[in-house]
Amino acid sequence: MTARWERVARRAVVRGVVQGVGFRVSTRAQALRRGVTGWARNRADGTVEVHLEGAPEDVEAVLGWLRTGPRHARVSAVEVNAQPVEGHDGFELG
Repeated sequence: MTARWERVARRAVVRGVVQGVGFRVSTRAQALRRGVTGWARNRADGTVEVHLEGAPEDVEAVLGWLRTGPRHARVSAVEVNAQPVEGHDGFELG
């Protein structure tokens, strides 16, 4: 079992119909429910970029949710990369 104080960071780029469907707001709700911090922002290419920080199992749970997203989203791909922990203390929308 992983120690609760261990934090990891992951950056995800979500492709598909992910803008204009409440994806960022729903991502923030999922992250905060799991105690995960970071941010989510729309990109000019129609994707959503998400940075997540928290306990490994909580970050993985949110990443799993990103693969489906909210009801009206149609996720076609999620690219995930490990990142250094930046120390976010909330979840921002950009």
